Amino acid sequence: MGFMDRLFGKETKEEEKMTKLNIGIILGSTREGRVSPQVGEWVKSIADKRGDANYEIVDIADYKLPFLGTTDGSEPGIAAWNEKLNSLDGFVFIVQEYNHSITGALKNAIDFAREAWNNKAAGIVSYGSTGGARAAEHLRGILGELLVADVRVHPTLSLFTDFENGTVFKPQELHLTNVNAMLDQTVAWSGALKTLR
Repeated sequence: MGFMDRLFGKETKEEEKMTKLNIGIILGSTREGRVSPQVGEWVKSIADKRGDANYEIVDIADYKLPFLGTTDGSEPGIAAWNEKLNSLDGFVFIVQEYNHSITGALKNAIDFAREAWNNKAAGIVSYGSTGGARAAEHLRGILGELLVADVRVHPTLSLFTDFENGTVFKPQELHLTNVNAMLDQTVAWSGALKTLR
């Protein structure tokens, strides 16, 4: 970048990418046949059009985390998971409801980190028979303990109206407004909280 570009605040694409916040879209399920990847890709496609942050899918299944308490902590996935979380400024959790709460896999993944969560923001997109609302409420309590500020706007997706046969994700158009509002808040809060780290 030349002197005049720096003087007038023009950034190269690489510099612009480095100055933007990094937001991880966390897939909260690991089971075979899960639909969270479809929901996560949909959220990412909306987010990428905004250009206000660097968004990436973070699939907890990729880290092959053991059950907490059954390991000495030396598995490489644990360190890689914490490293990934440390590289992020905020999160969007894709949350499915199981027995009125989040999945065991998501809770396990959350518990394998501590400081990596602190002073960051999170949005939640949930789904289930009641839009995943109960799972999202449980997640909010967990995030509060980890010093993660969860934002107010919360898109809820119904298994009855947003999924075909419970397996093919076909979101209603009305959710677009809520997803963008959730991302507005997540990016704003992530930027503000970055000053505390």
